[in-house]
Amino acid sequence: QVHLVESGGGLVQTGGSLRLSCAASGRTFITYVIAWFRQAPGKEREFVAAISQRGGVTRYADSMKGRFTISRDNAKNMGYLQIDNLKPEDTALYYCNIDSRPPDVIAASPPSPRGYWGQGTQVTVSS
Repeated sequence: QVHLVESGGGLVQTGGSLRLSCAASGRTFITYVIAWFRQAPGKEREFVAAISQRGGVTRYADSMKGRFTISRDNAKNMGYLQIDNLKPEDTALYYCNIDSRPPDVIAASPPSPRGYWGQGTQVTVSS
């Protein structure tokens, strides 16, 4: 069993940056791919980024490339999502997900109940 807790969200102005964190419990953390999803009000949950078990492979949604950076620290059981040059359309609840599937599969698939999910951290970008 793995428990995920996201943090780092908040209210920021357009152009600002945030670093979201995902803290995981459990000794099997390194065996999972970490992914980030987001869900804006009235919209479906969408894929943001994923990173392989040892960090060698990353995948981003096309619209997220350039401003989003996913990373992980297996020694600390932590995952991260750096978001730069925030825009109002980035306003959403951001979720951490860990999954045993490869990043490419996660990126190409709709959000799945597979793996584990956190409760999300809210990012609000003011214009």
